[in-house]
Amino acid sequence: MNQIPQTFDVIIIGGGLAGLSSAIHLSKYGFKVLLIEKNSYPKHKVCGEYISNEVLPYLEFLGIDVFQLGAQKINKFELSTPKNKLLKSDLSLGGFGISRYTLDNALYEKVRSCHVKTVKDSVMDVQFLNDGFSVATKNNNTFKSKIVIGAYGKRSALDVSLQRKFIKEKSPFLAVKTHVKGDFPNDLVALHNFKGGYCGVSKVENDTINLCYITDFEAFKAYKDIDAFQEQVVFKNTYLKSIFKNAAPVFEKPLTISQISFSNKRPIENHIIMCGDTAGMIHPLCGNGMSMAIRSAQMASQLIIEYLQGKIPSRYTLEKAYQKSWNNAFGTRLKVGHVVAKLFSKNQLAEVLLTVLNRFPALLPKIIKQTHGKPMVIK
Repeated sequence: MNQIPQTFDVIIIGGGLAGLSSAIHLSKYGFKVLLIEKNSYPKHKVCGEYISNEVLPYLEFLGIDVFQLGAQKINKFELSTPKNKLLKSDLSLGGFGISRYTLDNALYEKVRSCHVKTVKDSVMDVQFLNDGFSVATKNNNTFKSKIVIGAYGKRSALDVSLQRKFIKEKSPFLAVKTHVKGDFPNDLVALHNFKGGYCGVSKVENDTINLCYITDFEAFKAYKDIDAFQEQVVFKNTYLKSIFKNAAPVFEKPLTISQISFSNKRPIENHIIMCGDTAGMIHPLCGNGMSMAIRSAQMASQLIIEYLQGKIPSRYTLEKAYQKSWNNAFGTRLKVGHVVAKLFSKNQLAEVLLTVLNRFPALLPKIIKQTHGKPMVIK
């Protein structure tokens, strides 16, 4: 027997950084919110785990103190090429390192304390009809709402049903993440390039080092397994070899994710407001995907609040406003990410680029600034 549909002001599909942040934000204004997430908490995710300080004011507004959770303050940056040329810079705005395991769980506990309705389930279909949404799940639940936020991550079966353009395109990237214990500065985030990819290194809570690299999947398949690929490709970068070889693994085995797409996405699909990776992914070489997810949640939530309060007169105006806010906040970041990643994918060009940056040291902070944003203003 089918369950009686339940009605909400907002349904959020996906309980990552964007979805959880939106749920807390909207609940503060008394709206009836449903969060649908298929996984349990806490859970590790493949992620660089470095976040720009731009989001600290918003996290404080949500009631999250990342430094009480053990986050590491980061204000230095290193970049190396496959031929082991190294460039260093200060981070003017700075950031912090914290695992998704810890941050997601802290946000989830906050969601629970805000009396947001949460359901462990997978969304199979979303229909928009008569200026409202009907959301159907794998467990035969049906929910209705005025607004739907899509915050379900990099790719999903829902993208197929929505016929999103990027889902039909080739997604050739594979990402690998592990946590280790070893010697690495608390205040440093490093990006070390190797042939066909690059690896981010930074400290998170509990004196743990996060190592997360991305590579071309076709190139990776030429090797027997992750260990063989690392030995024969990744460790050609001596900085990475030193870190990996002198560290003890925390995870039993690395986490992996494939079919990663950096193709352009649309922040509105079938009237669903997309946030975080669901709306667009920046190349990890430029970092800050976690910050983008949190910032997009703030932008979407504020506009949705104004719409539900009648301050924004129509859904059309709401969607246009979010599209504009997204482009203003992230359009340049995504373009810079594509350009920088393309440059560093060409090994010889990467060496030339690093030589130029060494000769003109003021250029690197300017590039970093394009992806770090400014401290968020909370309305």
